[in-house]
Order: sequence, then C-alpha cells, then structure tokens
Amino acid sequence: MSASPGTAREQDRAPLRRSLRRALLAVLCAALLSIALLLVAVPPSGPGGPGLLIFPVSVLLHVLIGLLAWDRRPESLMGPLLLLSAVAMLLAGLGNSMNAPLAAVGTLAATLPLATLIHMLLAFPTGRLRSGWARAAVTAGYLASTVLGLPAALWGPEPLFGAAPRPELAALGGIAQSTVGTAAFAATAAVLTVRIRRATPAERRVLAPLSAFGVVSILLLLTASQLLPTVFGWSAEAAGYLQLSVLTIAPIAVVAAALRGGIARAAELEELGVWLAHVTGERADVSAVLTRALGDPSLELWFWDPHAARYLDAAGRPIDADRFDPRRALEEVGLDGRRIGALVYDPALVPDVESVRTASRAVAIALDRERLTALLRASRADLQRSRERLVEVADAERRRIAQDLHDGLQAELVLLGIEAQQLAHAAAGDRRVAERAVGLRRSIDRSAAGLRELVHDVMPASLVQRGLSAAAEDLVDRMPIPVRLSLRLDGRDLPPAVESTVYFVIAEALANVVKHAEAGSGSVRIEIAGSSLHLEVGDDGRGGARPGSGSGLTGIAERIDVLGGAWDLRSPAGGGTRIRAEVPCV
Repeated sequence: MSASPGTAREQDRAPLRRSLRRALLAVLCAALLSIALLLVAVPPSGPGGPGLLIFPVSVLLHVLIGLLAWDRRPESLMGPLLLLSAVAMLLAGLGNSMNAPLAAVGTLAATLPLATLIHMLLAFPTGRLRSGWARAAVTAGYLASTVLGLPAALWGPEPLFGAAPRPELAALGGIAQSTVGTAAFAATAAVLTVRIRRATPAERRVLAPLSAFGVVSILLLLTASQLLPTVFGWSAEAAGYLQLSVLTIAPIAVVAAALRGGIARAAELEELGVWLAHVTGERADVSAVLTRALGDPSLELWFWDPHAARYLDAAGRPIDADRFDPRRALEEVGLDGRRIGALVYDPALVPDVESVRTASRAVAIALDRERLTALLRASRADLQRSRERLVEVADAERRRIAQDLHDGLQAELVLLGIEAQQLAHAAAGDRRVAERAVGLRRSIDRSAAGLRELVHDVMPASLVQRGLSAAAEDLVDRMPIPVRLSLRLDGRDLPPAVESTVYFVIAEALANVVKHAEAGSGSVRIEIAGSSLHLEVGDDGRGGARPGSGSGLTGIAERIDVLGGAWDLRSPAGGGTRIRAEVPCV
C-alpha cells in the first residue's frame, strides 16, 4: 500500500515536519564538519594507520542512524541518544591526535562511548530509562567514564596539563574506575536478562535481538583486552580495534531491533489523519495503521457498543472483562463527546500516553466507521443466533408432536385394531358382523400406517434416537432407485438443529429426484471439514432445475440460510442435478 502524491505533498507542507527536518539537516552538516576535522586531526597516514578510520566511520553511522530515528519518531529519545553516542566516539577519537590539547580531550573521553552504549541498550526502544536499576547502571557508567577517569589522566605516566605524576592516586583512580565500570556492565547485562524473561511475546520479539547483542558486546568489551592476547595471541592493538568495532556496529544493532518494532518506520502521529485520508486502493485497516504508527505489534482496537454497554472486537464479539491483561494499558477513544472505542496497548513499548491520545484523535472518524461495522457484525451474529434458536424451538416442537402421536394416537389405533380382530373372532357365527369387524380392523391398520408415515415426516424416529447417520441410511434405503451414500462424520456429535436441517434437505432433494429428475440413480455425500458440514446430493437425471422454480428448492435454500450456510445448484440440461451445501456445525 502506498500513499498518493497528494499525501506526500501534504506531509511535506506540515510546518512541524519542515521545522524538524531543517534542524536535522543542520545537525548533519555539523556532524560532517566534525568528521572532517577528526580526519584532519587524526589522519589515517599517521600513527595507528588505517585502523583509526573506525572512529570517523563510527561517528558517521551513529549520526546517520540517529538522524533517521529522530526524523521517523520525533517523540522518542533514541535519535538524540544515538547522536550523543556519536559525540562520544568523536571525542574518543581525538585521543590519537598529535595536537596536545585535542589528545587531552580524547584521553579524558576515552571510555565515554562505553557509557553511551550502556545508555542505548537500557533505554531502547523509547530512549527513556524505565527502572531504578537501569538508571543506576547508566549513572555508574557515566561516572566511571568521566569523574573516575580523571585521576589516571591527571596523575598517570603521561599526566595532562603539566601535573606531576602521582602513581598512587592514578592507581587508586584506575581501581575505582574499573570496579564501577565493571559493576555498570554487570548491572546492564542483568537488567537486559531480566527484561527479556519478564517480557511478553510481543515485547520479546522487539527487545531480544538488541539485548542479545548487548550481552555479547559487554562480554567482549570486558574480556577482549585480556583474553584475546593471552589465549589467542592477539596484539593489544588488534583487541582494541575489535572493541572499537563492537561500538561501531551498535547503531546497526539498534536499527535491526527497531525494524522489528520499537522505532520502526511509521506515519508521524501529527499527520496520521492526513495519511489515512489519502491512501489509495483498498483502505488501510485502522488497527494496522496504528500498529505501525505506535510501534506496538500487540495493539488491539476495541469498539464500544452503547446499547449493551460493552466493548466488541473487530468481529463483533463481546470482550470479556477477564480478557484484559493488567500489564496492558487501555486508552478510551471519543468523538463528539461520546465514547466510540479504546486502544489497548503495551505501555512497555509505548510509554508515552500522549502519543496514544494523539493517534486516537487522528483516527477517530475512521475508528467510528469500523465501530459501526463491528456493531453490524454483532447485530448479524445476534440475528443468526436468533434464527438458529427458532429452528431449535421448531424442531423441539416437531419432536414433541411426533412423540405424542407415536405414544398416544398410534397406540390407541393399535389397541382398536386388536379389539376389532377380537370382535371378528367372537362374531364368527355371524358372517356379516365378522366381515364388518375385519374391514374395520383393516381400516384401522391403514390409518395406523398413515399415522406412522406422518410421524416419520414430522420427525423420523431414527433421527431422534440414532442421529443423522442412521436416519440418512434409513432414508436412502427407502428410495425406489439406487442411491449411493457416503458418510464421513468422524463420530462427531452434531447440534440437533444441524442434524434436522441436513436430514430434511436430503429428504427434499431425494424427493425431487424421484418426482422430477427421471433419474436411474442418485448419490448422497456427507462429510465434516473443520467447523463445517459439507453435503452433496446428485442424480443422473434430465437436469434443468433452477433455483426458486419450486417449493422444494426454495425450502432447501431457506433451511440452509437459517443456519448461516451456503448452497449451490448445478443442473445442466441432460446432465443431471447436483446440490452442494455447507453449514457451520460448531
């Protein structure tokens, strides 16, 4: 789905967007100038050689990705944080300069990129620190990379600013810096691990890649300078370049994680309404648009039903109160002073509630349209359930009438037949009376047989007592032409309304075969696939049947429609007739 050219022009004219992009362009120009100065201060042809190109490359990556993040998600602090990390890499790179003041600045900022790495890992995806442990780890990181680095810089072997060497103070400061820095890294790894363990599946999908990178990076940064030279024979310079490479690819790891959620590309909240108004082709689903805009793949839309005072989902189903997860947040959406729905989201991924409110206001009209659609689905579902209840009530009444006729009138007729037979035997001496008694018994037998047929037509005993399979077999056996029967019900118990509807559809279709099709044979197939029952009745007769051409086909259509099913009639002239139907059976 793409926006029309008019959409792009509308977005470019947004004053807020123009102002932000001008500022970001100015930042980019300043960053490029700084990188140029770094290349002048620390030329690749100088001490350290081409390996020192890692610093300007890292600065450029941090700047470009930071500007992109800031542009795509202005309300997030990840963009500014990436730019802060770029500044840290720029200052650290000055430590290799031949200019003494610049080298002094670089020496003081040598470990500052480690602190910004900790900050990025713990602040992802919003740029804000959400727990006391995270804030403590970041504070410790900045403390170790700034204040605790001063003793070694001021009184180490090569003291800055002309100070006299103080080895004992430099050693003490180094121990303090190493201890606090290690503690900061350990706390970062612990916070990332706990965060992943406590995360919901949607959060884990977003946070896991960057957290895994963070833990691996911490291990490399802590052990590379000692482990690699000792175990693998690396030079100290090579181990240092590996650590710098880890810091360089940190913004790439941020982007990889962000593309899975977090600060992924979205229409800006301030222009979300314009975007929705100009999309071409199939209108975007509001839920999908909000998911992209807010960066929360677990976001749900609920619609308010004012008549029932309850929320509905997009399919029109009522939302149960126990379905709401207390770890999620609910923001009501209103339009013209009335409640129309709610956004249910993960506050861990969208901590800024104001951004949710802005998004809800932008899409309120579209949301109200979908709410009306959901209400229509709910009304249709209620109507369908009402029609199914009518079928169930009618079938229950048919069963009651059939049972009463079978147990009452039919039993009385049987008794009367027996009594007439006894009367005929008693009047054996009177021929006229005996003949009349025999005739009366035969009339009673015919009436009883007719009553049995009536009871069977009202509700077959085989269907009531043994289910659809037995009733279908009995029906096929009673046909005057051969009919093949295929049953695949997998032993499932079907609702009574479904059984009676399918039975009477088969009975009506076979009756049409016998009366009108002039067929030599027929077939019936019943099978269950998923949540639907499939029925097919065919014959090899003359064909030519048309929907609505008779009460039989009309009755079939009405019975199937009542259950929310669908049917199809194929009856080419001379090619037989085939009726296919599908009804839900759950």
